[in-house]
Formats: sequence, C-alpha cells, structure tokens
Amino acid sequence: MNRSDRHIKKKKWWKIPLIIIALLAVGTGAYAYTVYSGAKNTVDEEMHEEVASIDHEVTKKKVKEEKPLNILLMGVDEREDDVGRSDALMVLTLDPGDNRSQLISIPRDARTELVGDAPEAGMLDKINHAYAFGGADMTISTVENFLDIDLDYYVRLNMEGLTEMVDAVGGITVQNEVSWYDKGYYKKGYHYQKGEIQLNGPQAIGFVRMRYKDPNGDFGRNKRQRAVIQGIIDKGASVASVNKIGGIMDVLGKNVTTNMDFETMKDLMLNYRSARQNMTTYQMTGQGTKINGIYYIQVQEQEIQEVRNMIKEYNS
Repeated sequence: MNRSDRHIKKKKWWKIPLIIIALLAVGTGAYAYTVYSGAKNTVDEEMHEEVASIDHEVTKKKVKEEKPLNILLMGVDEREDDVGRSDALMVLTLDPGDNRSQLISIPRDARTELVGDAPEAGMLDKINHAYAFGGADMTISTVENFLDIDLDYYVRLNMEGLTEMVDAVGGITVQNEVSWYDKGYYKKGYHYQKGEIQLNGPQAIGFVRMRYKDPNGDFGRNKRQRAVIQGIIDKGASVASVNKIGGIMDVLGKNVTTNMDFETMKDLMLNYRSARQNMTTYQMTGQGTKINGIYYIQVQEQEIQEVRNMIKEYNS
C-alpha cells in the first residue's frame, strides 16, 4: 500500500485545550471576565499537571520563540478502580512559520519497546499498555522513542468523560461511514445510520467504542474518535453554546489533564492559530499478527521511518 492509498486529507481540527480560548472569544464585558477567571482557575488548578519526561523550560522557550511544537493527544479509557490504558494516541504538530499542522494517529495495538521508570520498561508490548504501567510519563517516553521525536505537551482526555462533554455542548453532529445497530444502547438498541447523524452523550460513547462491526477495525475506530472530538470542539466553540460555558468547564476540569497552563494556552491561541489553516491527518498502518496468543499491530520499519520524517520535516 503506498502513501496515496492511505487516509491523508486536509481537515479543520481545533486542538483540544484551545476549546477554552475559543469559548472565551464569544464572551463580552463582565460576563467575559467572569468566564475568563473561572476558566483560568479550572485550567491551572484542576487540569494542569506537569510530567518529568518533558523539559518544561525548553518547551516554554520554544513557545516564546514561536517554534514548531509536538503535542501528544491521549484518549484514555479510565474507569473506577482501574488504572486504565490509552485508547487513542495522536501526535499533533504545529508549525506556525509555514502556517500548517498535522495530526498523526498511532495504532493502540502497535508493538514497540516500552520506555520509562516502571518495571515493565524494556518490554516489547502494545503501545497503549505504557499508560497502564507508567501513566502519562511512560506513554510520552514510549511515543518519543517509537517515533524518535521530542514531545512538548500532552493532553489526556478520559474517554469516559465523552458522554458528559457531548451532553454539555448540547449534542454533536458527525459523519458516519458505516451503518450498524448497537443492541446495548439504553438496552433498547440504536441504529447508527450511514451519513450525517446527531449524537447525544451515550450515543457518542457507543459510536467511538464500536470496533468489530467496522471493516477497518481499529483504524476505523480511530477515525470515529477523531470525528467525535472534532464535533465536541466545533459545537463547544459555537455562539449557541455561550450559556453552557460553565458546564463545559466543569466537565473539562474533571476529564482533561495537560501540562499546559492557562498562559500557555493563550500563547498558543495568539501565536499558533495560523497553523490550523493547513491541517493534514495521517493514520499509521501495520499488519495484524498474534505473538504468544496476543494480538498486535506490527508496524513496519519503513512506515515508522516515513512518519518520523513527516514529523521532523514539520519541525525543521
């Protein structure tokens, strides 16, 4: 399969943390100040969490000089009494100098070496297991080693919070490419029709979790995850959602963690906003295989090198 056969396309895609700034842009006067203060407190007190695997002084210098940035987006399936694992991994590269950005999806079952301080470091395992063994730190180190890149920021989204997020913005609209019937929805069943569909929170979580009825397997699932995140951001940034900002911030505070503070988010909005003018997306591919009875995606070295070059070209 050559590169032109893979899923590469231009797409408008707001960065997850920048939804906050987009929401603030629609407010005015005292109300805007109240929203601003509340958002700043939510980000800095509830969402902000630095990690040892990223040199934050180096990153702050890059932001100040408006250099390209690499941001790891982690969708984590984290439930009560469960440490969780990364359900979706994407690397977002912002290049403000050339007004462009790209989003690369990594298969969650990709087999690679785990890197970090946990006892499992050095093992060959699924890349999404890095989060279960060593949290965000190990995931960051493992992705950096896998793609031979430096990550500047991470954004962790608890996928369980998608239900609340979608309902907080009043539902979303997505484009569905595969028709299927979900028997588990509200124990009544729900038909996800092909084409443009509207989803509430429970419907959205069913939309992103479906796997085996999609002929493209995990690759199709990753695409649906991106569609839901896109739908949340598009709806959240709309004027119709002004009165929902408080609820949205509450949901973000409970379900999103990042090493960006509020001032960094403002800097990205002001100085990196042009990067969204030319967005491309890419799905890494590989061959499904079983090793010792465990299913993996074996990503060929040629594919890994191609993706490394794609990211480094944006950082040059």
